[in-house]
Amino acid sequence: MAINKRKLGNSSLQVSPLMFGGNVFGWTADEATSFSLLDKFVDAGLNFIDTADVYSSWVPGHHGGESETIIGKWLKRSGKRDQVVIATKVGMSMGEGKKGLRKAYIRQAVEESLRRLQTDHIDLYQSHEDDPETPLEETLSAYAELVKDGKVRVIGASNYSAERLAEALRISEQHGLPSYQSLQPHYNLYDRAEYERTLEPFVLKHGIGVISYYSLASGFLSGKYRSEQDLGKSARGQGVKRYLDARGLRILDALDQVAATHDANPAQVALAWLIARPSITGPIASATTLAQLDDLIAATRLQLSPAAIAQLSEAGE
Repeated sequence: MAINKRKLGNSSLQVSPLMFGGNVFGWTADEATSFSLLDKFVDAGLNFIDTADVYSSWVPGHHGGESETIIGKWLKRSGKRDQVVIATKVGMSMGEGKKGLRKAYIRQAVEESLRRLQTDHIDLYQSHEDDPETPLEETLSAYAELVKDGKVRVIGASNYSAERLAEALRISEQHGLPSYQSLQPHYNLYDRAEYERTLEPFVLKHGIGVISYYSLASGFLSGKYRSEQDLGKSARGQGVKRYLDARGLRILDALDQVAATHDANPAQVALAWLIARPSITGPIASATTLAQLDDLIAATRLQLSPAAIAQLSEAGE
């Protein structure tokens, strides 16, 4: 079954309705597992892969670049570079003062990402977080040079407020610079208020693509954690504790009901709800096993009924 691609913002990029979160590569998925996951993802007709230069610097002994390095090795070994859309990011601290969105640093960071990814261009290059100390015009003019040089195709923003995104678009238009075509916000069936109140109206108005992260609320929306006793099931368990309130349990109940009527499981339904939302180009989700990846693939094929979408949305109000 072919998976329909979606246009990312107003760019030329055509992407699958789900993005593989590459933060796990070289961290909770070793190189061999990462290669298997990437092969299966692409063989299923999906093409959108998310990473960042800083992944996975939080692991003891890591310095950042581990995820990009594994993707680069896979690209070289598989020969599938022309089948995928690679998105990476710049700006978060890599240590030793390597951070931010100044022009000189972006030019240095992009060369390091290209080298690790073993490619001559990055499809989507994103500002990982806003850098209030650097003028937006300086950052955008750095990206303009990279686009002109063929090193970057499209640019995007991650973790920007609606106000800063609006200012960036205004400067792009005013100075004839590339504009952000995508936004990467924190958004899922539980964490909705901020995105829906301030960002969603803006991206819909301006045709900006949205690739949401924490799409399964750190695993909570998979239904794996239903009581405090369940929090010990994984290293991420304690991070899920805040979701175990009346609203969270109401959402899980709705996920269970919809899953039962759609021959699916809660994780597939939670992702399908995001995929069906008009403002979302594709949620980001990661997997560390082929069985988990099966859920991600199944979510892209799951057509929720309007009644099911309404039931889920109301459960999280």
